[in-house]
Amino acid sequence: MKGRTMAGNDLGNLLGSLLGGAGGQNGAGAGGILGSLIGALAGGKGGGGGAGGSNPLGGLLEMLTRSGLTDQARSWVGTGENQAVSGAQIAEALPDDTLQKVAADAGVSPQEAADEIARSLPQAVDKLTPNGSLPEGASLEEIIRQQRL
Repeated sequence: MKGRTMAGNDLGNLLGSLLGGAGGQNGAGAGGILGSLIGALAGGKGGGGGAGGSNPLGGLLEMLTRSGLTDQARSWVGTGENQAVSGAQIAEALPDDTLQKVAADAGVSPQEAADEIARSLPQAVDKLTPNGSLPEGASLEEIIRQQRL
């Protein structure tokens, strides 16, 4: 009962601390929304084990790339300047049911969730890829723990 939420909350807390505490007061901040998004993409269907070998961050970036946001996604992973993305672009790139779930989890509208993802995702990806490439092999939680200074 509590296990599923706990994992999402843990990931949200890790992402929030990675983003400089941007999750603060009500838990529905940047970390919580990104945690919910990545949790939904990691397999809301049946996985108790979570990310395992497949890194949902890579899947998310691939999804954005397929939606025409290749330059933006590459800029976040690379070591140069991060290109901005709009909430409308995020809403277009994500499956509607995923965005609806993330918004419901955070207690905000789908547009507010998309806007928050657009604000916080570039910074989160940038911090998770300090060497200019996606880390291989570890779970997303382990990657986040490794990047916290």
